[in-house]
Amino acid sequence: MKKFAAAGSSIFLALFFGFCLGGCRSAFVSATIANHSSQPVTLLEVDYPSASFGFGALAPGAESHYRFKIQGSGPIKLQFTDVAGKMHTVSGPDISEGEQGTLQIIINPADEISWVPNLTKIR
Repeated sequence: MKKFAAAGSSIFLALFFGFCLGGCRSAFVSATIANHSSQPVTLLEVDYPSASFGFGALAPGAESHYRFKIQGSGPIKLQFTDVAGKMHTVSGPDISEGEQGTLQIIINPADEISWVPNLTKIR
């Protein structure tokens, strides 16, 4: 019986270390929203497949960061209000479940948006 217990312990330890070294992890996107315009923007909302996040305001030259997991696939979208009270809605690139990396969303002068995705599929 002791031989079976020792064998069971060895198998458990091998599996445990295999899982730890295997690097099981979820795919996350680290997003940065940067306001490179000369005016503040308010009521920022980023919609992505299955969820959204937002910020109340972003001053000129400021950045905000958010980390999220993509569930599903589809386009990402940014909505914000400029200093004159005009709402802007801009569609960005398509993103897919299983992608990870970084995404920069840059609000440029004249309220033009630059999307800089650096995403790779891990599964």
